[in-house]
Amino acid sequence: MEGNKEQMDVELSHEIAQGTYSNLAIISHSNSEFIIDFVRIMPGIPKASVKSRIILTPEHAKRLMLALQENISKFEQHNGRIILRDKAPDDPFPDVIEPRGQA
Repeated sequence: MEGNKEQMDVELSHEIAQGTYSNLAIISHSNSEFIIDFVRIMPGIPKASVKSRIILTPEHAKRLMLALQENISKFEQHNGRIILRDKAPDDPFPDVIEPRGQA
């Protein structure tokens, strides 16, 4: 419904508005859905926990990807380029790689 931009009233509870910190997303998919697990990894703690799981249809997953691309582009225009650190060698997204110093 791209041409039909209806106004929608979205409720945001106080609890949800607080947000949940995540520093890892694990994405998997089947032929009918995409699953995104948002995980929090803490230094020195060997077990990470999933803080939220979002299940999307393939169409909504693609819409999310496009919305993220648009918002990242706007963010970088205003705040400067986001630098990816510790990037995997086969990462399909070209960007600047800055190695992390090691002790």
